Amino acid sequence: MHTVLGHDPAKDRFRRTLAHGRLASTYLFVGPEGVGKRTFAEWLAAALLCANRRHDSLDACGHCDSCRLSMAGTHPDLLRVSRPEDKTTLPVDLFIGPADKRNREGLCHDIALRPLVATRRVAIIDDADDFSVETANCLLKTLEEPPPGSLLILIGTSMARQLSTIRSRSQVVRFERLEETQVAEILRREPHSLEASEAARLAAISAGSVSRALELAEGQLDQARQTLLNRLQSPRIDANDLARVFEEETKAVATEPRIRRRAMRELLAATIGELRGRLAESVGDVTRTDAILRQLDACFDAEVAIDRNGNQSAVVASLANHLARLAR
Repeated sequence: MHTVLGHDPAKDRFRRTLAHGRLASTYLFVGPEGVGKRTFAEWLAAALLCANRRHDSLDACGHCDSCRLSMAGTHPDLLRVSRPEDKTTLPVDLFIGPADKRNREGLCHDIALRPLVATRRVAIIDDADDFSVETANCLLKTLEEPPPGSLLILIGTSMARQLSTIRSRSQVVRFERLEETQVAEILRREPHSLEASEAARLAAISAGSVSRALELAEGQLDQARQTLLNRLQSPRIDANDLARVFEEETKAVATEPRIRRRAMRELLAATIGELRGRLAESVGDVTRTDAILRQLDACFDAEVAIDRNGNQSAVVASLANHLARLAR
């Protein structure tokens, strides 16, 4: 099993927790997309299910039946739930079963069953940002009265996107962006196996996110990012042209709305990175610094609007107008 790169504070926290026998029943992992929260969750789960692990260690042996099943992704005591691609929230059925099998299937039922191989059951819930009030309420009893020996790990991007019923019943573990060298090393490893030079190039523009680096590696998003930066670096910015670039370049990446929003967030991240570079160069020029800070505010507002599924055309039109006006 590969060692998880980075996230030393989280590793140290769990080592101390295990050494003192104080593992909680529910943890909420929050941090930027693509920094390894799910990988860490899988790694922790494999260690907890391992038959030969020392009580204060996070290292699975890699040889016992549990470890072999974990590596194959088929461990019967490791449950996984994530939002289906065609849904905007986590469906109730995932937690309490379909209507004709209510409370006889689903995660809340399965987590309470006796372990089949290990001494506990672990559930990893992806997309915790996408809980609806109804779905969170279905999980409420399990959070308040967890089955003995069970562990739930919920994975989200920020505390602001978590429902109060989830936040108040979870131990929060915060994850930060990876270092550039760590992203490059992950990209060189299997299953990605990128050449060292390409891994280093993508890591340099990844903002500490492996998933972002991999999206850029696909080519179209990388090209869209460069087209946008070329426009932003031109002596004069035309608002209509800039808005068109945002729109057309995201459409070139994908037509599916959810993927287009991800592409738009990437272009916004590239814009913010460009502006931050200019901000560092504007020290001493109060007027220029003020204009750049206002441009950054407009980008942050656009990020919030996109995350809230705002009308993308309206968002980019407003952003382009702000960027062009403040650039003069």
